[in-house]
Amino acid sequence: MKLGRVTGRVVCTKKVSSFEGIKLLLVQPVDEHLVPYGEPLVAFDTIRSGLNDLIYYETSKEAGRVLETLMNPCDAAIVGIVDDIFTEDKG
Repeated sequence: MKLGRVTGRVVCTKKVSSFEGIKLLLVQPVDEHLVPYGEPLVAFDTIRSGLNDLIYYETSKEAGRVLETLMNPCDAAIVGIVDDIFTEDKG
């Protein structure tokens, strides 16, 4: 799983039928120190996350498993909202 921050919403006028009724959000990947890296991506939201939420998401084949229709072209899906991050400082 990967960490990300919800930065926006994506609106589509037409979707594949297996995506009907599912919200699309723009997610900026972040590292464990919450520093953004890489390009933003579009992810399906089935857990009602919102703008600026820190979330964890899954990509690839595992992302498609959060939808009811198992055979779907989903590339990224939000699977949880992060409450806190605890890291051990080894400095």
